[in-house]
Amino acid sequence: MDTSWWPAALAAVAVAVVVLIPRLSRQAVRTVAPPHAPGPAPRVRAGELWCLADGRPCLVLAVRVHREEARVAWITGKYDDRRPGVIPLPPGAVAVGAHGRGAFLEADRPQEVSLWEFRRRVGLLDPTVWDEVEGLAGGGGAG
Repeated sequence: MDTSWWPAALAAVAVAVVVLIPRLSRQAVRTVAPPHAPGPAPRVRAGELWCLADGRPCLVLAVRVHREEARVAWITGKYDDRRPGVIPLPPGAVAVGAHGRGAFLEADRPQEVSLWEFRRRVGLLDPTVWDEVEGLAGGGGAG
């Protein structure tokens, strides 16, 4: 049995993979971008508390304008003592749940969010708490 054609077939498959993979990944990135209204993105700044389009409150850690995204830490009404990165917020910092309940910053899981997801600014973080979490921004305030 003559197998001299196998290296040529493998080379053709390798070339096809090298050519198609980058194109497919670029198309996938384009489809991930959320649709948004015309005009500028919301003016989001580090240290601000915001509510997103889905209603989740968050703290803005850093803004990367050129990438149209912000690094955020989520705010929750539930305290989990098993997680070391949960920081209690001062009373009244942000309305989460019923009145009188505390709010907590999930500082151990920062995430990137599109600037177009921000809907309503709800305030500024207390400067003493900001000093605790400022280092989570991952490289600066505005980009």
